[in-house]
Amino acid sequence: MSGVPGGDDESDAGGHDRSSRDDFKAQVQARRADLERQFEASKAQFDQAQEKIQARTGRNLILAILIGLAFGGALLLSLLVIKELFMVFALPLAGFATYELAQALRKGDFHVPRIPTVAAGVIAIPVSYYFGAGGQFLAVLGGIVLVTAWRLVEQLLPAQRRTGASLIRDLAAGAFVQGYVVLLATFTVVLTAADGGQWWTLAFIIIAVAADVGAYAFGLMFGKHPMAPVISPKKTWEGFAGGAAASVLAGLLLSTLMLDNTWWFGLIFGAAIFLTATLGDLVESLVKRDIGIKDMSSWLPGHGGFLDRLDSILPSAAVAFLAFLVFG
Repeated sequence: MSGVPGGDDESDAGGHDRSSRDDFKAQVQARRADLERQFEASKAQFDQAQEKIQARTGRNLILAILIGLAFGGALLLSLLVIKELFMVFALPLAGFATYELAQALRKGDFHVPRIPTVAAGVIAIPVSYYFGAGGQFLAVLGGIVLVTAWRLVEQLLPAQRRTGASLIRDLAAGAFVQGYVVLLATFTVVLTAADGGQWWTLAFIIIAVAADVGAYAFGLMFGKHPMAPVISPKKTWEGFAGGAAASVLAGLLLSTLMLDNTWWFGLIFGAAIFLTATLGDLVESLVKRDIGIKDMSSWLPGHGGFLDRLDSILPSAAVAFLAFLVFG
């Protein structure tokens, strides 16, 4: 017999409590292990899906979406709050894009001087904004003269000296950067500076993005027939159809709801932007193929370079500016 009243009962109660705690801990650990297994399985499935998408499209989809959202937010802020901020948005884009193309052309044995090329592209942005189309063309012409003169001065240095034919190629490549990137980019600035032009800038960029997203989605889901296998192997006719449908629908909605224009203009506007966006994409792909590179740079994960994201925007800007002059 125990000399302690109730001792057996208290021992039994303590043992029962310890057993309950042990059971609870075991259940928690089992649940935690189960959650960890589920997480690892989900992560493996997600990584596998990402690898398949990246193998088919050449993009890191998650990073591409995040960077796209960041750029979209900055664009909306610059256009809808204080449109002078659009210059702040466009300045680094012009600088990076001109540098990328000049650097890429050097890999193709075109000696394009980078300092004057970037300087001319950056200077053209505020000049075009404050002085309109006249200032735009003078800025681009001045940029061509500056880059040409700089390259001719470099020709006097023994290390930079080239034969006559190679020198002409260098001068033509320098003028090409100004005409392709700077001239087309400044159309967005001139358009934005016009009265109500910021809405047209926003509209054509949305349509160009819709074209890219529509082509990407339809090509990923249904793409079987290559559109231009030599220039851009991943583009398909199914993607082309999806981009066209998305662009026309976006043009219709934006024309009637944002630009206060007619529905038929929206259809034409959407189709025109889609065609120029597709053409711009193919032209840049052709340039990269001739140079022998995949992307203009690796500064934007999931996208390549700045010019890789602007290739469809640049020629579309000129069409949007013309549409604004006629219908705006």
